Amino acid sequence: MKSSQFAKGFQARPDTTSSEKRTALDRLNAIDGLVQDSPKTREPVGRASQPEPAVDSAGDSLAAPEHESAEYRAWRIDQGYRPGQIIELPLKAIKPSPFNPRHFYLKSSIAELAVNLAKQGQQQAIHVIPDYAVPGSYFVSDGGRRVRALKEANREVVKAIVVDLPIGLQSYKLGYDLNVQRDSQTVFDNAVVWKRFIDDRHFQSQRELAEHLGLDESTVAVALSIGKLPETVMQEMVARPDRFGSNMAYQVGRYHGARGTDATLRLINRILADDLSTRQVADIVKGRATPQESPKPAARQRYAQRLEIKFDGVSVGDLKSYGDDRLELRLKGLTKDRRDAILHQIEAMLKAK
Repeated sequence: MKSSQFAKGFQARPDTTSSEKRTALDRLNAIDGLVQDSPKTREPVGRASQPEPAVDSAGDSLAAPEHESAEYRAWRIDQGYRPGQIIELPLKAIKPSPFNPRHFYLKSSIAELAVNLAKQGQQQAIHVIPDYAVPGSYFVSDGGRRVRALKEANREVVKAIVVDLPIGLQSYKLGYDLNVQRDSQTVFDNAVVWKRFIDDRHFQSQRELAEHLGLDESTVAVALSIGKLPETVMQEMVARPDRFGSNMAYQVGRYHGARGTDATLRLINRILADDLSTRQVADIVKGRATPQESPKPAARQRYAQRLEIKFDGVSVGDLKSYGDDRLELRLKGLTKDRRDAILHQIEAMLKAK
């Protein structure tokens, strides 16, 4: 691949081998240990803290960690930075990486975190990589959500650890693998970013992309199909990962190709309101049903116990129990006073500790 295919500040390098990947993961996993070994009290240095020089046996001003890249070593010696040290950086110096595996961040989640940060301050440092081509600026490696929340909270600085990690597509692959381990990577993130990789010709085909990520080509193909959806449609599904996995999103994408955005948004609302299954949505896509049709009712769950309720010898309803955690009370034919009295008694029981 040509270096011109990469964003400014990144280098084109061969695909990461398993050995290189382990080295990068080792660097990241070692960060917590470095932080624990660093002094507890630090003084800001240009809003960042100056480390106390660490002298090794050879007399170097700063000891070089194992596997340290030459570029990072030159930067940290010039800055007087100790690996793993938490420093404060201007928030305006932090920028998103064009190889960030995450694309979607829920506004509600960012707003909630912003309120928390405003009250308690930033408790966990983000990880950043120096933009060696633009001194004084940094790419976010881990902590994009915190950066957005700090901006929402009108903060001017961010606590950060400057890390020595691969750049370019290697940076994406490392972040992707870590997000998969954390279960925070979504099919919609993949859809947008992978489509951009193909459009920008970082990869010549979906097969090449699949091989680079170590995935089945069919998995990449489904994501690229979903990536054709407008972001307004994907945003409606991102907030409900429990309902919109890759298979459901794929069917929604097929429907959008035939019916357009407005009809697709109505279908998404119907999926949520009527709890449609992927098979039911597939039938709609194939024309076997319409979004306006009521889906086939699911088989009713059999109650475990049933208690008939009588007032003055007359049956007015029943109380049913299902499984271990569900009760269903159904009453009818009551006077308003009796209904209200029962309601108040139930409320009192639920409020009782």
